[in-house]
Amino acid sequence: MNPFSSGTRLRDMIRAIRACKTAAEERAVVRKECAAIRAAINENDQDYRHRNLAKLMFIHMLGYPTHFGQMECLKLIASTGFPEKRIGYLGLMLLLDERQEVLMLVTNSLKQDLNHSNQYIVGLALCALGNISSAEMARDLAPDVERLLQFRDPNIRKKAALCSIRIIKKVPDLAENFMNPASSLLKEKHHGVLITGVQLCTDLCKVSSEALEYFRENCIEGLVKTLRDIANSPYSPEYDIAGITDPFLHIRLLKLLRILGQGDADASDCMTDILAQVASRTESNKNAGNAILYECVETIMSIEDNGGLRVLAINILGRFLSNRDNNIRYVGLNMLMKAIMVDAKAVQRHRATILECVKDSDASIQKRALELVYLLVNESNVKPLTKELIEYLEVSDQEFKGDITAKICSLVEKFSPAKIWYIDQMLKVLSEAGNFVKDEVWHALIIVISNASDLHGYTVRALYRVFQASTEQESLVRVAVWCVGEYGDMLVNNVGMLDIEEPITVTESDAVDAMEVAIKCQRLGLTTKAMALIALFKLSSRFPSCSERINDIIVQNKRSLVLELQQRSIEFSCILQKHQNIRSALVERMPILDEKTFSGRKAGSLPTAVSTSSIIPCNLPNGIGKPAAAPIGDLLDLSSDDAPPAPVSSGGDFLQDLLGVDLSPASAPSGTSQSPKTGTDVLLDLLSIGTSPSVQSSSSAIDILSSSHDNKAPVSNLNGLASHSSLSANATSPASSAGMMDLLDGTGAITQKHEENGPAYPSLVAYESSTLRMTFNFSRQPGNPQTTFIQATFTNLSPNVYNDFLFQAAVPKFLQLHLVPASSNTLPASGNGSITQCLKVTNTQHGKKLNRLEACWGSITLSSNHFGNFEYFGQGYIWHV
Repeated sequence: MNPFSSGTRLRDMIRAIRACKTAAEERAVVRKECAAIRAAINENDQDYRHRNLAKLMFIHMLGYPTHFGQMECLKLIASTGFPEKRIGYLGLMLLLDERQEVLMLVTNSLKQDLNHSNQYIVGLALCALGNISSAEMARDLAPDVERLLQFRDPNIRKKAALCSIRIIKKVPDLAENFMNPASSLLKEKHHGVLITGVQLCTDLCKVSSEALEYFRENCIEGLVKTLRDIANSPYSPEYDIAGITDPFLHIRLLKLLRILGQGDADASDCMTDILAQVASRTESNKNAGNAILYECVETIMSIEDNGGLRVLAINILGRFLSNRDNNIRYVGLNMLMKAIMVDAKAVQRHRATILECVKDSDASIQKRALELVYLLVNESNVKPLTKELIEYLEVSDQEFKGDITAKICSLVEKFSPAKIWYIDQMLKVLSEAGNFVKDEVWHALIIVISNASDLHGYTVRALYRVFQASTEQESLVRVAVWCVGEYGDMLVNNVGMLDIEEPITVTESDAVDAMEVAIKCQRLGLTTKAMALIALFKLSSRFPSCSERINDIIVQNKRSLVLELQQRSIEFSCILQKHQNIRSALVERMPILDEKTFSGRKAGSLPTAVSTSSIIPCNLPNGIGKPAAAPIGDLLDLSSDDAPPAPVSSGGDFLQDLLGVDLSPASAPSGTSQSPKTGTDVLLDLLSIGTSPSVQSSSSAIDILSSSHDNKAPVSNLNGLASHSSLSANATSPASSAGMMDLLDGTGAITQKHEENGPAYPSLVAYESSTLRMTFNFSRQPGNPQTTFIQATFTNLSPNVYNDFLFQAAVPKFLQLHLVPASSNTLPASGNGSITQCLKVTNTQHGKKLNRLEACWGSITLSSNHFGNFEYFGQGYIWHV
């Protein structure tokens, strides 16, 4: 009886499973059937073994475990009948894979079936071996498969070729055994055998260089002839697809020719004619023809140089871009991205078509075309391509603006022919999609504007026009408020007017209005409002007539709930009301920003422009030499300016670059000799590393950038306000310097000078201005090196008496600090008295970490009014009003 008749349970099981309404019902049916199959297996039911295995394969396809039926596959394979073997081999390919140990048991059955007199059983064995063959099975059965490549029946030869591909992939060492049989398959007339033979040769070339050379020497002419015959063959209904004879064989032959011609000029010359014929005669109105053309183009671009063929291939890709099918356009763009590396000029001819693809409605084509346009841009075509992209940016979708703005900004920065063109294009991008650009973009624009001194007036006027039109793009507003704050006087006075500009009339009040709008605009962020506040503060000096109005706007923000704005407003208001004498110096125009430094940071590393050869490396306490200069430069983020660096001996080096300090030697007192102290020495003293000569130098004003509490780099880096103080460091002698180094756990290998009561340390004038001097005296007790006593002496140099004096300090966690109350809370005027306060610092990790004051701060009241406060952070003292 036919086991698959209407009365069999396989059909009933499928119906029962399909009738289940829930997953639980389906699992119940499957469990019931699996239990029945297990019972039949235990009873060794031979009559329904094939039916049970068929049901197991269906259950396996549903995703349920069926490992208990693996041995049933082997039993059916070992049977003599064709139906049983067919079910057995099907189960073997479906239920097992090459990693199963059970598979080793079937090797003998496979060998017997490969030598079977029934060609259908031979075909079953070849199919199974080609699907699940392991390396061990491939080695054992390779001779039988090689023999079957010469079998009389074409179906067997075809299956043997496919099985051979599996064998050489599993065991590449067997490739040489299949070279001769594979080359003989290339002469077959049967297309099924021929296409499998071509694929076998292709895989042999990939796994064996010997096979590649063998086919180059013996088979190229035959392959070219075969391809020509197929291309010129008349209509054949057996192989015809859309009017093309066997396009699958076309593609396989082209792929094999591509492998053979790559890197071999002689082989490439042999196939140029047929490639030109295929490329020019194949119809492109059907998918089959487009597939052949695509493979032909890829072959032409891969073989050795032939200029005429490559132009023809790129023209075919250009036709692909005009096709209505999105898939064909996409593969055309992909291939053009590869072709541009080979022949950029030929691809440039299709620039207009590629730009049209950027405007396509399909997102994948848009992105791929944009990437291709990015590769097409060079110095000669950057202007027209950028114009096209910016015009499309105006109408592009919101989700695509981020990608296109990133590409445009990168192109403008990379290929900009002039700074004025760069500024114009960036303003267009920011005005259209400023909310989509990254912070680095408008940072770079400000750097360029700062360096283009002849374009300051033109830029600030252009930004003012755009700002007046709209404040929706926040990046544009940031650049605008920065430029108005820096060059507001040029805006009002029309300084640097160019011929291409239209006249514009802006009053001082108009500029202040613009900054007020930016501060009060609700949709702008904290960083933008802080930058606008700083710009207003700068305009108070540039526009004296508007100073009162600016002060009123700043005072309004003193009640802001945002701490950053509140703090800035309080500080700026205090300067405007009480310290007019220093305001002009605080709001001076920013120095020219270094483009090279910014580019180095953007690339992830700083340029090594600072000469550090003159810094003497100091020795660590454990005797390990410390690297001389690079760590200091990297740590402090130092770089050279555009001007040539001054010699180290003149003092114009690291510290001058960092703080803007004039490090020229101070005049020595009469009767004493004084050696010039270099900037490097001052820096080493400041950082407490190394030794320095016995000198006394006075410093000039230190420019200190105002900090941003929200850690926004643009505010702190681009909108710094300079405040003024003086810094002095006195060293009495080399020995005293050595004592200081010891006190601070310094790294200099200097012998300390000991006295009877312990080592002597020099006094340090830590802070001095026209109103206050702060001096530190250091001491240690013999036998207790981890404890340092610091006596701070405060002297009032002004004619006013200071009341309610308060001084505090902070140290790292590994230090313990004890503050003794100050000797008084009133500081006499004109240096007629002083206040002293003792600090006891204990280093719990003495010898491992350095003593250092993390921060000091204090407050002073003048005549019952709060005068100000002083702060010390790290290695420098800062005066804040």
